[in-house]
Amino acid sequence: MTPLFPALAARADRPALQFGEDTLTYAELADDAGALVPRIAGARRIAVWATPTLGTAVGVVAGLLAGVPVVPVNPKSGERELAHIVADSAPDLVLAEPGVGLPPGLAATERVDVVTRATRSGPLPDGGSADGGPAPLPPEPSPEAPALIVYTSGTTGPPKGAVLPRRALTATLDALEDAWQWTADDVLVHALPLFHVHGLILGVLGPLRRGGSVRHLGRFDTAGVTRELSSGATMLFGVPTMYHRVAEALADDPALVKALAGARLLVSGSAALPVHDHRRITAATGRGVVERYGMTETLMNTSVRADGAPRAGTVGLPLRGVELRLVEESGEPIEAYDGETVGEIQVRGPNLFTAYLNRPDATEAAFTDGWFRTGDMAVRDPDGYVRIVGRKATDLIKSGGYKIGAGEIENVLLEHPGVREAAVTGEPDADLGERIVAWIVPRDPDAPPSAGELADHVAGQLAAHKRPRAVRYLDALPRNDMGKIMKRSLRG
Repeated sequence: MTPLFPALAARADRPALQFGEDTLTYAELADDAGALVPRIAGARRIAVWATPTLGTAVGVVAGLLAGVPVVPVNPKSGERELAHIVADSAPDLVLAEPGVGLPPGLAATERVDVVTRATRSGPLPDGGSADGGPAPLPPEPSPEAPALIVYTSGTTGPPKGAVLPRRALTATLDALEDAWQWTADDVLVHALPLFHVHGLILGVLGPLRRGGSVRHLGRFDTAGVTRELSSGATMLFGVPTMYHRVAEALADDPALVKALAGARLLVSGSAALPVHDHRRITAATGRGVVERYGMTETLMNTSVRADGAPRAGTVGLPLRGVELRLVEESGEPIEAYDGETVGEIQVRGPNLFTAYLNRPDATEAAFTDGWFRTGDMAVRDPDGYVRIVGRKATDLIKSGGYKIGAGEIENVLLEHPGVREAAVTGEPDADLGERIVAWIVPRDPDAPPSAGELADHVAGQLAAHKRPRAVRYLDALPRNDMGKIMKRSLRG
């Protein structure tokens, strides 16, 4: 059976992981992760305290080599959320970097320190061979074996653990190899957290599957992006908040402009990148940003291709092996590719999770005849490109008989020179059903654009019924760790 990480199995002598000054080649990663395998083999599940460190990456790889399901845990989890995840997943062990303190919620779980070349002063710990060399790596588990249990954000209740089999990882990462022309020559730079799909699966396991390397910044800043893209890195992964900071910095940072212009691929995900930031980055660097669309339960569904033209506001076409359809509220599939008809995205394919841990009811409710119901609303352009207009629960506004996606209104608001940040929600209205509300962070708090000015601005770019009926001003929009706007916090 083909290994998940061929370069690791071959113990290639080339860079695999770099976290600050800490680096490992594939051979060293095989040694360090392999040394952990005897310690964790046979466990039902293991948790990894997912700090942005080399130890986290090594711990996850060790779990995958051992065939033990890995639960990445957000180190910023609140007490209640952490208690739920630990009780729900019941890990036998928790892996963490040596010296890193763990919260009381994990006190009852046996700890295993992840010793790496960067933290080891002596020879390999238990797990080396009898002659002092590295232990052979275990055989590859079944494609259907659980690889990771990644918890959802819990916006509609306690977080659910999505059980991701090995075939979901390989299906997504190999489809992205095709879409992004991803090779062993690529060097990825990012600063994403390592407890979710984007930062861990795409950002660490993706390069390792290709046989390339990843350079993790630890903490995002444009200086780090400039440094790494100017010294051999070819790809940048980020979320919209990061690309917004990049766009803001370009005018005064020629070194950043040059670094981005020299990158092979810039990828944004986890939320929609505002069209305004797309255009600013492309205008300054000549390099477009590629967007893709995925979620915890499905990994990646669509992407703009590296060999195609980046198109602001779209997430591209379904990836190889992924079936995607839009459906009406009645459940009827939408056949029109007209760029206007809004429907819920449903997907099926080898990239999907197998179940929510301990939640057969939620698993059953998530599927319709084998199609996973994403809860995301979109339209399809005549050429098949998908444009997401928002979440069904928070971004689909039904006003005056129209179905309106909040995303397109937000993009237009962000083009107004007086707007720094914008979010759009709906709220009950006796006449319209719902009225459109714009939440605005002005560029100049002392002279914000008026509600009438913003309504006219939207009506001039979109249909008049999409103009905001109310405008509320904020100092900042509430966001989660991934930079996504927490719209439920704006209601009420």
